Amino acid sequence: MTLKPARLLVFLLATAAVPAMAQNLAVVNGKPVPSSRADAMIKQMAAQGQQDSPQLRAMVKEELVNREILMQEADKLGLSSSPEVKNQMEMARQSIVIRALVADYVKKNPVSEADMKAEYDKFKAQAGDKEYHARHILVEKEEDAKAIIAKLKAGAKFEDLAKQSKDTGSAANGGDLDWAPPSAFVKPFSDAMTSLQKGQITETPVQTQFGYHVIKLEDSRPAKVPSFEEVKPQIAESLQQQKLQAYQQELKKKAKIQ
Repeated sequence: MTLKPARLLVFLLATAAVPAMAQNLAVVNGKPVPSSRADAMIKQMAAQGQQDSPQLRAMVKEELVNREILMQEADKLGLSSSPEVKNQMEMARQSIVIRALVADYVKKNPVSEADMKAEYDKFKAQAGDKEYHARHILVEKEEDAKAIIAKLKAGAKFEDLAKQSKDTGSAANGGDLDWAPPSAFVKPFSDAMTSLQKGQITETPVQTQFGYHVIKLEDSRPAKVPSFEEVKPQIAESLQQQKLQAYQQELKKKAKIQ
């Protein structure tokens, strides 16, 4: 079948209009609402756990049409041109673009398996092969710590004397610090703690930047270090944040700030 010239022209115009219409979700007062907006919104909602469905798409269409109606009214009233709204729009634009920049950087600079493994090995080395269950009493003056040690030697209970500790977080629990690796404490404290035997109390006060400590070692045991696979997500996130901070600092050094 051959089409006459007039019919051919009508056919071509009609088929050419189909893709253009398909690109629009709706047309509100002559202004098109692009389908890409619906796609973007549905993608966001799907990332939050919503299932794509005809009902969801209908809801999204109604929402976008309502937004367009309200935007057109706001434009009529000149609200889009107000300094306050312009500032907020610019802040929102910056946030969106910066998120895109971060996503682009993360995609192009992923954390390698080797980097994560190296970080895990460093973590294991810092944690050590033992963890300790200790108690402590923290006071301001050395003479007060010495007086506490004398009372303990005379038979006073550590838990009772711990109530006067400056460390309010542990004072109510008899100075209990629970199980922790030496790396969880400042070096003078951990050095003194790890030198004690089970049930032993420091003979002299231990000075740190927080004051003077009297330490009692309740017990020690082999460290329970989580496996690489267990902490891999946290390590990846931490290393990625470090890379992003370094990237930001690098850009800041190059920038001319007046």
